Amino acid sequence: MHPRRWSFTTQTLAVLVLLVAVVLVVAFGGSAWVLQRQVEQDAGRLALAIARSVAEDDVVRAGAEAASDADPVPGSQLADGPVQLAAEDARLRTGALFVVVTDDRGLRIAHPVPDRLGEEVSSDPSVPLAGGEVVEEDTGTLGPAARAKVPVRAPGSDRVVGEVSVGVAVSEVDRLAREATLLAGGTAALALLGGVAGAVLLTRRLRRLTHGVEPEELGGLLQGHEAVLHGIGDGVVAVGPDGRVVLANEEAARLLGRPVQPGDATADWPFALRALAAEPDPVPRLTVLGDRALLCSSRRVEREGRALGVVLTLRDRTDVELLTRQLDAVAEAGTVLRAQRHEFANRLHLVSGLLDSGAADEAGEYVHTLLGTGPLGTAVEGLDAVADPYLQAFVAAKAAHAREGGVQLRLGGVSVRSRLADPVDVTTVLGNLVDNAVTALAGRPDGVVELDLVADGGTLVVAVADNGPGVPADLGDRVFEPGVTTRASGEGGIGLGLVRQVARARGGEARLASAGGDGELGGAVFVVELPGVLEEGGA
Repeated sequence: MHPRRWSFTTQTLAVLVLLVAVVLVVAFGGSAWVLQRQVEQDAGRLALAIARSVAEDDVVRAGAEAASDADPVPGSQLADGPVQLAAEDARLRTGALFVVVTDDRGLRIAHPVPDRLGEEVSSDPSVPLAGGEVVEEDTGTLGPAARAKVPVRAPGSDRVVGEVSVGVAVSEVDRLAREATLLAGGTAALALLGGVAGAVLLTRRLRRLTHGVEPEELGGLLQGHEAVLHGIGDGVVAVGPDGRVVLANEEAARLLGRPVQPGDATADWPFALRALAAEPDPVPRLTVLGDRALLCSSRRVEREGRALGVVLTLRDRTDVELLTRQLDAVAEAGTVLRAQRHEFANRLHLVSGLLDSGAADEAGEYVHTLLGTGPLGTAVEGLDAVADPYLQAFVAAKAAHAREGGVQLRLGGVSVRSRLADPVDVTTVLGNLVDNAVTALAGRPDGVVELDLVADGGTLVVAVADNGPGVPADLGDRVFEPGVTTRASGEGGIGLGLVRQVARARGGEARLASAGGDGELGGAVFVVELPGVLEEGGA
């Protein structure tokens, strides 16, 4: 395989192994050289120690003094002499290559080869005979050796009467060096195996951490990550298997209304998002968080069968949801206006018929009756107390929609003489409250929804009550939370959340005044305060 085609982990493994091998080779080479030098020095110190020991022997000192004071004697007479015996005994005990003793003339009085006794030594004896010591590696008559030379002094004085030369064979030095080198080599081999094993483990961990993605791919993924995470209008939050945030973009933090940092726990998230993080659902769900309506979905992420976590996508649907409610209100108002147009046409036909038949008095009386009831008075009794035509049309539309479901919408306390400054928020709140009440009364022949509208300066207070089953006691105020619903089908859970969202966004509040069993109708009662939705100074 061409090196450029190797995977990054394979290249990393090869580099690490090569690095370990180079380091060990250099270290082993240096250690071998140091060990060689150390063994040579140890051999020289050993030879010096043996030579000093022999030079201190009383027999050797006395023999060297006697030989120095006498004329040279034949070697045959020295072969069985005390100095020869002492030197040979020391050589055999220590394993030295040779132990040689000379007199002050450099003539051998002890030598491993008896035939060379009485002869002059082959190396220069001037230094030890002058009282000095010599440690060197040299080649003599017995071969190369690490040798030491020390002076022999006469008994009871410092007069040099000879020298002792001890040699340790180079072959012995080499043997000791080989043993030390083999030990160092074994240690280096174990270190190499350990380094290779560590490199393999490191590359495997690297592959696990990168999920098998190569650096070139990581670069592309990083570019894509930045482009996707920060270049889209949706909020994106990645949650790891441990339930903690892995990453999130700025849009997600804006939509959630809180900073989202890697490592944050999802345990304190709203219920709807916690549910999506725990049980991913790719089908978008509409939920309300703070003052925003969000379309949320989540997907589980896996790679090579390994779960990497969950990715949540958040889309802001606040403006779309409010616009949808506004369009619904406009459509319902249009329906009421079409019905009124048809009703007015019928009334005009009746007036025309009375006039054509000459019944002018009856026609006049009928016209006065129409003027007294007003155009919308027949739709909802008491609606003429609402001055704003938009609000009139919307309430009339909701009343018509309620009648289609067999539910009567009636007005209780109504005192709104000002025009609406923000009809969108008002119709959003009214529409959701009335629709929820009508839905709760579905199938009841005597269903009644009562609507109260009270103006307090620029604030509009809305109260909606019904004679339905009410809100379960275990829900209470939680009915305003996104996803919480009293419907048996489990659908819904958005409308009341939007109501509270709109109210709090304006500085007001939405609350459950009665869960049921109280009041005139006996059902649930919701009260909402909407500051600033009415024009100040209305009639």
